[in-house]
Amino acid sequence: MTERVSILDGNTFLVCDRQGDIEPSFDFPTGLFSFDTRFLSTWLLTLDGQRLHALSIDDAQSYRTRFFLVPGEPTHYLDAKVSVIRSRSIGGSFAEELTVLNHSEREVEFALRLDMGADFADLFEIKHERQKKGRTSPTVGDNELRLSYRREGFHREVVISTSARGEIDDRGMTFRIRVGRHGEWTTRLHVATNIYGARGEDVRATLPLGGRRGAADIHAEQNDLIDRAPKLGCDCQSLAGAYRRSLNDLAALRYESITLGVRLLAAGLPWFMTLFGRDSLFTSLQLLPFLPALVPPTLLMLAGLQGSRLDDFRDEEPGKILHELRYGETAGFEEQPHSPYYGSADSSPLFVILLDEYERWTGDAGLVRKLESQARAALNWIDTYGDLLGTGYVWYMTRNPETGLQNQCWKDSWDSVSYRDGRLPAFPRATCELQGYAYDAKLRGARMARRIWNDPAYADRLEREAAELKKRFNRDFWIPERGYYALALDPEGRHIDALSSNIGHLLWSGIVDESRAVSVAEHLLGPRLFSGWGVRTLADDQGRYNPVGYHVGTVWPFDNSIIAWGLWKYGFREEAGRICESVVSASRFFDGRLPEAFAGYERDLTDYPVQYPTACSPQAWSAGTPLLLLRVMLGLEPQGEHLIIDPAVPEGMGRVELLDIPGRWGRVDALGRSRSPHDDTRGH
Repeated sequence: MTERVSILDGNTFLVCDRQGDIEPSFDFPTGLFSFDTRFLSTWLLTLDGQRLHALSIDDAQSYRTRFFLVPGEPTHYLDAKVSVIRSRSIGGSFAEELTVLNHSEREVEFALRLDMGADFADLFEIKHERQKKGRTSPTVGDNELRLSYRREGFHREVVISTSARGEIDDRGMTFRIRVGRHGEWTTRLHVATNIYGARGEDVRATLPLGGRRGAADIHAEQNDLIDRAPKLGCDCQSLAGAYRRSLNDLAALRYESITLGVRLLAAGLPWFMTLFGRDSLFTSLQLLPFLPALVPPTLLMLAGLQGSRLDDFRDEEPGKILHELRYGETAGFEEQPHSPYYGSADSSPLFVILLDEYERWTGDAGLVRKLESQARAALNWIDTYGDLLGTGYVWYMTRNPETGLQNQCWKDSWDSVSYRDGRLPAFPRATCELQGYAYDAKLRGARMARRIWNDPAYADRLEREAAELKKRFNRDFWIPERGYYALALDPEGRHIDALSSNIGHLLWSGIVDESRAVSVAEHLLGPRLFSGWGVRTLADDQGRYNPVGYHVGTVWPFDNSIIAWGLWKYGFREEAGRICESVVSASRFFDGRLPEAFAGYERDLTDYPVQYPTACSPQAWSAGTPLLLLRVMLGLEPQGEHLIIDPAVPEGMGRVELLDIPGRWGRVDALGRSRSPHDDTRGH
């Protein structure tokens, strides 16, 4: 895959190649995007008919990039007589400054051409290569090109203007320029994206910043967010770099919601620049000890869009928390059910878990009271619509076989749930981690009911149900001859017996019997699951194992952060530390930015983690991973009005110091150092 370069400001992002060019693509999307629509599908620069080659790229800031280019392929024996600098920034709109530098001793004439095009493709049309149903019309004006797309009431437009005079046609702009000896020529291009509503107004006009911000605004907001986070001092440069990059990426992934006008975290670039229930909830859990102010908007948004009816097309059910919210054409014309779509069996219990964890950290009982009815509805969903077969477990099966998701757990690709030999089971399916989330949600719901909602009878009931679920689960999901829990149950209640990373989430939830925790930990850190860079999604001796398969053998940083947290909860400090070390070590090969996933090859085989070809980067729950790993290494756990600090820093990491950790206790500091390899830190 050609390396991509991106700039983003939450609502709007641009993905291009290393030359800064954009060409129509359906394998991995390049273009200028805003609210699920591609506003530029072609942005191709040539000088005297030649493509340009990148000498260097400055992409240190998420919203600003500079490309240093020369015509053709540079060689060791030919000096370039001309170079081009592309300086671009994004902030709702997109701006690019083109500078041509003449390095020769004489005046030179050039023809600079920028091909431009807008296919106005919806992201779902790009992924599935669908044809547009509306009509695009170009208008050439004075120093501008306007491209407009209409399909009934759906209207999108891009307006491209230039500061220098040029020859403008419906496919781009040509500048015939004369540059003096050792001189330069510059033009500034501005690209405005318009998202029109039913009354002809830009729907972003009601947002606090009108959907448009300058570079200075973005810089100030991102720095303010980063300044509010705890300060990290450590001996491990990989950890320091990953932490710094994570804060930058989380700041960059914030966007303004058209629905409520609040700032939320998008799930990931390029495919998931919108609100996702599961992703947003997990990311909030990861960042809670660091940036707790980011959590309430997510909870309020998900509560406001909670399911209230039966809608087969959207997989909506009363009490269910959404999976995904989209603003594009296919959602608007109900060709996709994402307005919003509810095909997630785990977002509802995770909503309850996050609400409780947020209060435990911050002491904000007011939000727990405000969202009491939504939390109760989510808990009720677990026992009603979530229990499709009436067996006391959470099952899933889409109500929409045309466009609904088949797998509605976090591993939601079509082949992610299989038997050990690779066969795919029938539906409905009850994956193991869903039961763990339900168990944890019931216990947390009981705590909130007893302490905040003043309903001890409800609390008693939830605690009783949780105890029954744990007993039933350990009876029905455990595979005694293999020593691990089944990935899932099939409709007949048989074990879907693949060995997968899902069992690590069971430790996090607390549903694992103490007597079986050692066996689970040994499998997670055993050679079949653990690659040396992290725990694979599927063990390497299973039928569907593929080290570069999306959910069938890759290593997901987010997944590993939850597994490390689970190991820590059961006292397996050394094992949790091994995962922390492996993921942090992997991060330095990605310049500190952990991708969505990377290949599951053995560490000894490759000596570096191999990039998954179409991984999202940045991605919110990957950006949140170093934060959660820090929590695990420092042993941070709220207890009443105090923060318990019980560090177990992996060998070789040296000193780890986190200052000004926010919470109901005010702000406190935590310090940990690597333990001696001879110390016995293993639990149970």
